[in-house]
Amino acid sequence: MHSEDVASRSADPSSPRGPSGSPTIDAVSLAIIEQLQEDGRRPYAAIGKAVGLSEAAVRQRVQKLLDQGVMQIVAVTDPLTVGFRRQAMVGINVEGDVDPVADAVAAMPEAEYVVMTAGSHDLLVEIVCEDDDHLLDVINKRIRALPGVRSTESFVYLKLKKQTYMWGTR
Repeated sequence: MHSEDVASRSADPSSPRGPSGSPTIDAVSLAIIEQLQEDGRRPYAAIGKAVGLSEAAVRQRVQKLLDQGVMQIVAVTDPLTVGFRRQAMVGINVEGDVDPVADAVAAMPEAEYVVMTAGSHDLLVEIVCEDDDHLLDVINKRIRALPGVRSTESFVYLKLKKQTYMWGTR
């Protein structure tokens, strides 16, 4: 989605918080996010020109978006090229309260993505490991050893066909 399409989706810019309590993002902020998704190192002056703001105004808005936790600006790597040759999605079933298990798994450096779900599994966790032995250690010795974990089901990635981070403005 491009910035001209964003205006129809944006919430009331006069309200700092939307109905769910999350920060309200106006069309200009969404356009700034879109610019940064295309190139996270794009200069604020170039972004300002694209969205109709001064460099200082863009800098201020970007800082506000960062402070509110709306976005992060990070370097994204391809795990295979930096030595992580095994990825898997792990479904975890929990007895009792899911929160403590989710928190413990989220604290593991190998867990890149932790989601509480309603369905066949209580948690879905994306794990990135160096190799199969590392993955086995994480699942067998660390995840399955957590109090409350009833079972796990692993889905080992054979090939990653698509991974994008552009969904924030569509």
